[in-house]
Amino acid sequence: MAAEARALGVAVVLGPGVNIKRHPLCGRNFEYYSEDPLLAGALGAAQVQGLQDGGAGASVKHFALNNQETERMRISVDADPRTVREIYLPAFETIVRDAAPATVMCSYNRIDGVYASENPWLLTTVLRDEWDYDGLVVSDWGAVHDPVAALLAGLGLEMPHGPNSATRIVAAVRSGELDEAVVTRAAQRVIDLTAWAPSDDEPAPDLDAHHALAREAAAECAVLLRNEGSTLPLVAATRSVAVVGELARTPRYQGGGSSHINATRVDVPLDEIAARGAGLGVAVEFAAGYALDDSGDAEALRADAVAAAARSGVAVVFAGLTEAEESEGFDRPDLAIAAQQVDLIRAVAAAASQTVVVLVGGGVVELEAWHDEVDAILETFLLGQGGGAAIADLLFGLTEPSGRLAETIPRRLEETPAFGNFPGELGTVRYGEGLLVGYRWYTTRGIAPRYPFGHGLGYTDFQTTELSVATAGPDAASARVRVTNTGERAGQHVVQLYVGSEAGAVLRPRRSLAGFRKVALAPGQSTVVELALPRRAFAYWDARRGDWTVAGGRYRIEVGRSSADIEVTADVLLDGDTVVTQLDLESTIAEWAAHPVAGEGFRAALAQSAGGMPVDQLLELAGSMPLGKALDMIPGPSGDAARAQLEAVIAAQ
Repeated sequence: MAAEARALGVAVVLGPGVNIKRHPLCGRNFEYYSEDPLLAGALGAAQVQGLQDGGAGASVKHFALNNQETERMRISVDADPRTVREIYLPAFETIVRDAAPATVMCSYNRIDGVYASENPWLLTTVLRDEWDYDGLVVSDWGAVHDPVAALLAGLGLEMPHGPNSATRIVAAVRSGELDEAVVTRAAQRVIDLTAWAPSDDEPAPDLDAHHALAREAAAECAVLLRNEGSTLPLVAATRSVAVVGELARTPRYQGGGSSHINATRVDVPLDEIAARGAGLGVAVEFAAGYALDDSGDAEALRADAVAAAARSGVAVVFAGLTEAEESEGFDRPDLAIAAQQVDLIRAVAAAASQTVVVLVGGGVVELEAWHDEVDAILETFLLGQGGGAAIADLLFGLTEPSGRLAETIPRRLEETPAFGNFPGELGTVRYGEGLLVGYRWYTTRGIAPRYPFGHGLGYTDFQTTELSVATAGPDAASARVRVTNTGERAGQHVVQLYVGSEAGAVLRPRRSLAGFRKVALAPGQSTVVELALPRRAFAYWDARRGDWTVAGGRYRIEVGRSSADIEVTADVLLDGDTVVTQLDLESTIAEWAAHPVAGEGFRAALAQSAGGMPVDQLLELAGSMPLGKALDMIPGPSGDAARAQLEAVIAAQ
């Protein structure tokens, strides 16, 4: 990508997009990485590092909390501080700290009523002061409303340039509203960006090699969801294959809206499947089955496809979402694919000996109407220009499926975490699900999705054993686990490590991804995978302290095939942080009793005044009462004396 950008005179590539897939209907989910912040951050940092090592700057977007297209240019996000810190900011933080992107692009939306482009907490306090970012903040196109407020907040470049912005900025400097140093600093960051400018004699990129890489990457990304009876891979014994679906002949390989690019070439799945089949002596027949624009005689198209399926050993149906159904600028109305396609899948499955569905599209779709009637499902999402060849390689077993779901596939829209809180109303969207985004919701609430985060099958089998965990100080650890290829083919496996705990006085998701590693093993081969678990793997954001906190206690370390398929577990005890809170008369009786300094004496005083009631029982009854309110109930000099004694303790802190 970097080489092609430089050859075309492009200094900065407008990506990656790393916003969290909060809801499966978000129209721009095809552009974002995951519902999990650790995964989105790791993949986004790798893309930025690759781009910038190749000489093209990156623009990480859309900062921040841009998780829908509905009213995206003015919607105000209402999310609690802990959710913002633990779910929606970490991917950006990882990329900024680990990859130093040339630019960060602010989002359109408002956060608690303040536009991202004019938000000093977001663009300065968090991005620059906490994360030490020194690059350029650029606006999304048309995201600036007040250029002076944007400069003061930390923005450096308005895109496109507003016709009156310069006049307003100069006037603000002359009036004293805006310090000239702020303008100078922003201008210098724009000047610094010219370091990424390509030269006039950039070498022509090797497009053949790039296309081969696109094909390889596409094959790594497709996810085999279902494979009953080892229907896949197709083998020479399969004498004939019916390829059904217009999406096989007219491939969809990229997202809609501003993400459109002109591919150097595009592999067509139908052509590639026919070529692989010819090499194995497998006859390939095609039937369109449906029209992408719903034109034509639907019944006749379906009848032709059913006849072709009945004549063949295996039917491969291409189905999914068209560009008209998902794009930047709007959110999808539901999880369904077109009714014509659903009817086609069911009719073909009834006629064919075996049926494989190849799903195409940028977002997840509901599978329930036909899932149990087909034998195999290959989820390809949007595989890029090499996707057609990659699909053919996967179907015929020339490549091993090794992709894993970066987002959950639900059974029903009503079971998704943000249902009822998306896309908002009256200009505000409330993130009422809090931390329980994606798989965190399903695992914590005990809801079984159709396919969980992390799921993906292959053509061989792996076994995970011998998990061991060692502490690395009071707030970190490391894990080792053995992985063995127990099947008969070489393949790749993704080791997924999750952490869970009830430690600390906060809600914790049942499990959260804390590390992953992809390994390639030959049949019978075994390897030991080591994963570091740094402080942040165990920490939660303490909104009272405004900082990350590791609670002392027991943590579950779980390694599995997905967020719902855990193979081995181990526990680790961490000392955590010693947090000494400031006591006052608004602190509860329970908080006073648990205080590491004042607690012992306070519990002794409670025991003397409890009239024989055990202290723990008293705390259970009245522990949530603010101490000042309890003192108000003690009449006369006794109450005055107790208040004076406790106020002395408070003053001595």
